[in-house]
Amino acid sequence: MDWMKAGNTAVITGAAGGIGYEAARRYAAAGLNVVMADIKDELNDAADTIRKTAAKGASVLAHQCDVSDMAAVEALRDTAQNAFGDIHCLMNNAGIARRGTLPWEDLAAFHEIININLMGVVHGCHAFIPAMLAHGKSGAIINTSSKQGITRPPGNYAYNLSKTGVLGYTESIAHAFRGIDSCALNAHLLVPGFVYTPMISGFVPTQPPGATTAEATVDFMLASLKADDFYIICPDGETDRTTDEKRIQWTADDIIKNRPALSRWHPDYEADFAAFMEGE
Repeated sequence: MDWMKAGNTAVITGAAGGIGYEAARRYAAAGLNVVMADIKDELNDAADTIRKTAAKGASVLAHQCDVSDMAAVEALRDTAQNAFGDIHCLMNNAGIARRGTLPWEDLAAFHEIININLMGVVHGCHAFIPAMLAHGKSGAIINTSSKQGITRPPGNYAYNLSKTGVLGYTESIAHAFRGIDSCALNAHLLVPGFVYTPMISGFVPTQPPGATTAEATVDFMLASLKADDFYIICPDGETDRTTDEKRIQWTADDIIKNRPALSRWHPDYEADFAAFMEGE
């Protein structure tokens, strides 16, 4: 994690609240210049708050940006480069959630979710990675996915699909970086657990007992970045690492064993899944 040092620059989307805000706060406290991007009106107040705790010499810049618009993301890149020069960390974190519908309903909501959660990540990478490769300095691409993008529980197909896409896309980036001689960039997939963020509070007014915080999530992310982990699968108060691993294994085995789709939630496999989780 050589890039996380005073004087370097990080760009974070979805930075007005939640995980993006907390990452921006930590980076600024470590002396990095931080470009906070979001479409929300709360962005400027968030940036003002972080400036109060930023390390001496660190600058915090707020830039409103709709990540679903490639031209807007290119403008974000130009603003960041004009202000600070080389970019060392790109954290594609912007995302939304909508109440689930049947997979053949509400096409407008589907497009909105895909355009922000998946294409926002793609736009960020297309806009920033070429210049980050060209300057040749240590850096990181951190793309935010979700556990729902790995195990794909029923109920919100568009969100699941968007986050599954982020997983596959980020794996491709990591592989491509390995094929570039002397590449100083690393890719990381941030997989938050159940985090009580503004996105969740819109549906759930009070923090559930099993939810974790953005602060704890960023703690885990920073430790994982230091260890150079690609898959940053974060814990929460509801699900420990062993449970996550078993759920992921069961999902993968649906394909290997040719079980029905999403068999974890299939009534005929309820007992088998329970036994598997118990280690039988």
